[in-house]
Amino acid sequence: MAQQWLDEQQQRTWRAWLTVAELVPRVLDAQLQRDAGISHAAYVVLAMLSEAPGRSRRMSDLARRANQSQSRLSHTVARLEDRGLVRRERSAEDGRGNLAVLTDDGWDVVRAVAPGHVDAVRAALFDPLTEEQSRALGEALEVVVERLDPDHSLRVEHGADAAR
Repeated sequence: MAQQWLDEQQQRTWRAWLTVAELVPRVLDAQLQRDAGISHAAYVVLAMLSEAPGRSRRMSDLARRANQSQSRLSHTVARLEDRGLVRRERSAEDGRGNLAVLTDDGWDVVRAVAPGHVDAVRAALFDPLTEEQSRALGEALEVVVERLDPDHSLRVEHGADAAR
């Protein structure tokens, strides 16, 4: 059977996706380094904690929500702990699990940095698009996500504050 290569349009789209997937995080990381001295990965951890009841999550849940391995999350949380933005605690529920808890200083960082971060997301991803293109992009990405995770077991549902 002959190999089915991407056609010209698919190849352009694929390469554009690869470039966007590299450049958007780089732009967001630069904004967060400039404004708060933290990486985008660290900010996502802070944001996920800020959205949680009691501003705390089990480390395993946080790793999934922040799209980080357990090992990488542990290093990220350690750096945030060193800055006083997060602390770790044993779970009161079962005494076995570890929780990451957003401190008041961490909450202050999220509140201070979030508006600039949202502006950076908007500038990087949405400002170049018309409203129609933005809607089409969202619809197309939702279709791809549905194909990749039809039973919703791999993804974490994000609310309206996901840009934070």
